[in-house]
Order: sequence, then C-alpha cells, then structure tokens
Amino acid sequence: MKKLIKIKKNNGMTIIELVVVLSIFAIISGVVIFNYGAFQAKVDIKNLASDIALQVVTAQKASLSGLLPSQIPTVSPWKPSYGVYFNTTADNKSFTYFADLNDNAQYDGLPCTGGSECVSKITITKNNFISNLQVFYLNSTSASLNDLTITFARPSSGATFVSNSTTLTNVSYVQITIASPNGITSLIKLYPSGRVQVN
Repeated sequence: MKKLIKIKKNNGMTIIELVVVLSIFAIISGVVIFNYGAFQAKVDIKNLASDIALQVVTAQKASLSGLLPSQIPTVSPWKPSYGVYFNTTADNKSFTYFADLNDNAQYDGLPCTGGSECVSKITITKNNFISNLQVFYLNSTSASLNDLTITFARPSSGATFVSNSTTLTNVSYVQITIASPNGITSLIKLYPSGRVQVN
C-alpha cells in the first residue's frame, strides 16, 4: 500500500487576511497620530513656560552681574535693576523684559522704542497665551492680577512684585498660568526669594 504524500502549496495571504492586517495598521496609526498632537501641545506649553522662567532668571542674572543697559538711567547713582512685565488685559500673547532705569521697581509702560525702559518684547507663538496671573499670600488667600511686574535689583537676588491690581505685601508666591487653545496648561511659580519653579 502506497502512502499518498500531500504537498501543501503556500499561496500567500488571502484578501480577507490582507484587509484585516491593513485595518489593524490603520487603527494603530490613527491612535498614534491623534495622541501625537496632544503630546506636541504639552511639549509646546512646557517649553513656553521654561522660556518665560528663563527670561525671569535672565533679569535676575543681569541685575546681580551689574549689567549696564544700552539706555541711559534716569537716576544717579543707578543700581542695576532688571525685570519682566506682564499685562494680560492689554496683551496676553506677549511680555516685556526691561531695565528699571529709574529704580522704582515698575515698568514705565512705553513701547519698545528708544528712550523707554524696554529691552525687548517677547511674543508668544503657536496660539498659546498667558491665561492667568495670580498672587498667593502667606495667610493662604489668593487674588487674580491684571498685570504683574517682577523686578530684581542688585545686590539682592530676591524678587520685588508690583501690580496695579492689588497690593503685593506678605506674598508667598506669584503664579503665571500658560495655556494652549486645547486647554493644556503649565504653571510658573515665582517666590520672593528669587526662586523660579516650573510645574
């Protein structure tokens, strides 16, 4: 008795198998692309918060190092004093880095032209914006601010906070909230000691 040997031919994938594999690939690609957009928005907000915090630290460093401004100070003797100014009611998509030429711990509010305290105006891109300025007091209360000036003056590394919205005494910290159109936020906390924290 002879045994019949059956040879199986491999004809490749059937159309149904091919459709199933392509469907799985399309679903996985869709999930990855959808999540990439949210991931990129989080990265952009975190980078923006770090850039703003870096500008505050730059003001602190400029004052401590005694950097001379390109503008002429209006008081003599002038002690090196630099700061960052935010005004969310006028413009929540930019802020100003300035040299405090009259040592009053406030920005003069003039546009960035010759003769003003403005060193540079930084514009926020990618539709992100400063959504909130807030002060937290030592007695555990808080208040929203429309504007905020953070100034550093030599020889101290500590920050001086000034706002036209409210008096800023006995401050625990001030907080700047950065947001994207998608609702993703990042927080910058600034302490009177000069410490800057990005959350």
